Amino acid sequence: MRFASWYWGDRSYAGTVSADGREATPLAVRDPERGALELIERMVSGDGLPAPSGPRLPVSALTLRAPLPRPRRNLLCVGRNYRSHAAELASSVFRDSLPDKDAWPILFTKLPETVVGPHDTVLLPGAAVSEQIDYESELAVVIGRPGRNIPRSRAMDHVCGYTVVNDVSARDVQVRHQQWMLGKSFDTFCPMGPWIVTADELDGRDTRLRGWLLPRNGEPVLRQDGSTRDMIFDIPTLIETCSRGITLLPGDVIATGTPSGVGMGLSPPQWLQPGDAFRIEIDGIGAIENRFELA
Repeated sequence: MRFASWYWGDRSYAGTVSADGREATPLAVRDPERGALELIERMVSGDGLPAPSGPRLPVSALTLRAPLPRPRRNLLCVGRNYRSHAAELASSVFRDSLPDKDAWPILFTKLPETVVGPHDTVLLPGAAVSEQIDYESELAVVIGRPGRNIPRSRAMDHVCGYTVVNDVSARDVQVRHQQWMLGKSFDTFCPMGPWIVTADELDGRDTRLRGWLLPRNGEPVLRQDGSTRDMIFDIPTLIETCSRGITLLPGDVIATGTPSGVGMGLSPPQWLQPGDAFRIEIDGIGAIENRFELA
């Protein structure tokens, strides 16, 4: 099943999308501004999905929003979680913060205001704030069943599904503050979508993700191509870690890290420029594509 949120005319809706991604059915949610959150909560509670509130519509005629347009709290994010990505940064300014396979995952957060839709514009802050804006193609886990101190052996029982995010990052701000939240949390710095695919249809522990740079002048370039099998800390371990002493709630989002190929890892580094776009596709979910423009 696919949960989505969209605009049709001047109104917002939430509902389901067909398996082929071509048709959307609006459902009678109480507050469509919350996107798919009510659908996740109802699925967890066993209440079942609400009835359709209108006819099926072609997805091509809709404006897709992020499936969770404004998460109820910060997104949980994992740093340096692909072996290939850790290797490409081994000689960078972040070399001292690379994870050890026997240590703990690196965790940080992104503010809810970072989230935008799968085709929305990402706003570049300008040189006075940051000159080093980078992309990161990521699989995001969406929590369904709540829990605290979740053991790794039961972690997958708490997964509602998966979506695509771009963990847009201001690298110079990360370095300047010696932590990551500020450089990861600029407004619009987390495109998300195109929908949430439920866990009964996709195993996020074994899927492929790719990212293409679409430069303002030039041909598309495949920058990232990896498998979630390459994660240093797998999804059950991440859920176990994030829930230690903290209750995970329905709709919580865990961004699981990015494979190699980020702009910072190139020699010399290459940063996103006004007019560039970046496309991320994850097998079993779909694609998001966002253009970057000066605010």
